[in-house]
Amino acid sequence: MTRGQLLILFTVGTLVLAVAGVYLLAAKGGSSPREKEQTTMTCDMGISAARQSRQPTGDGSAQSEAPTLNLAAPPGPASEGMLWIPGGEFWMGTDEFPDAHPLHRVYVDGFWMDKTEVTTAQFQKFVNATGYVTIAERAPRAEDFPGAPPENLVAGSVVFSPPGHPVKLHDHFQWWSYIKGANWRHPEGPNSDIAKRGNYPVVHIAYDDALAYAKWAGKRLPTEAEFEFAQRGGLDRKAYSWGDEFRPAGTIMANTFQGHFPDHNTVEDGYATAAPVGSFSPNGYGLYDMTGNVWEWTSDWYRHDYYRTLAAGGSIVRNPQGPPDSVDPSEPGVKKKVHKGGSFLCTDQYCSRYIAGGRGKGEPDTGTNHVGFRLVRSDQRNPPYKAQRP
Repeated sequence: MTRGQLLILFTVGTLVLAVAGVYLLAAKGGSSPREKEQTTMTCDMGISAARQSRQPTGDGSAQSEAPTLNLAAPPGPASEGMLWIPGGEFWMGTDEFPDAHPLHRVYVDGFWMDKTEVTTAQFQKFVNATGYVTIAERAPRAEDFPGAPPENLVAGSVVFSPPGHPVKLHDHFQWWSYIKGANWRHPEGPNSDIAKRGNYPVVHIAYDDALAYAKWAGKRLPTEAEFEFAQRGGLDRKAYSWGDEFRPAGTIMANTFQGHFPDHNTVEDGYATAAPVGSFSPNGYGLYDMTGNVWEWTSDWYRHDYYRTLAAGGSIVRNPQGPPDSVDPSEPGVKKKVHKGGSFLCTDQYCSRYIAGGRGKGEPDTGTNHVGFRLVRSDQRNPPYKAQRP
């Protein structure tokens, strides 16, 4: 789902589905919903289905070496709200998904990372100081969306809008809507506000919005490798950032989707959408919401085959910066950045990419009410490692 797709389908806050959806995908050089059911990697149809389609590495190499962590002592006092992530070598990726396979050995330098996602209150301070206007608050330009009717070029953003009945899961237009007036100030649309959401993750943030905030804060977005290293919290090849059991001893560990996706959320975890930051237990590094709550932007371009490229080198990859370009076979020609961590909509019925090593993706100009970000800062004594691109 992208802002451009929903702009074309947007009509007074609703979606024109079925035939319009097929037309749109064909116009973008894509395939019909039925064809995309076979090719899309936007989300997985469950961990068990992924396991059936992907065999383990088989050579035993991924069982031979545990992570090698750098000395954990931080290099100095932390900035407010940041924690020291020691860095080191670890196995990156997972055998569960084709675009996150194979496991490969990666080294990252130590870095500081925000303890939580950037909150609405923090983003409000940035806007008050700079006057910044997010992409969702700007009216789209006709030259950027040539297929959209002029009357649809209104400021807004993409909002999860669950249907009132079960639907087939191959067509995500059934539960996403482009809502006029939706943005970080109005997460569900113009009738919602942030009066009591200061401690919630800021959402409806496009990639350039996150970059603007990072520049103002003197920080940067994490690379995909840095995020995954931090997400694992020092654990070795575990399914989740806390271990291999999704609910250890019945305890809910993250804000995800319970019930029948997408039409019925039982809200067992207490939150139908995003939760206040820090509502669930931190991982081994003290970081909150590295699994679930909202997807988080990274600085890497998305390529479905990038991990295979890295693994083909046969040696430890130092501080990978991502590929130089973006390729997503499910939407040829559409450039995307990597999301990590999953969101409140993740469920093993549909999108199980909240597992450690899972990968999301999104167009840089598209924010939604389940995408936010957090930032990192390199150790100032050691400038960021500049890896040569493979």
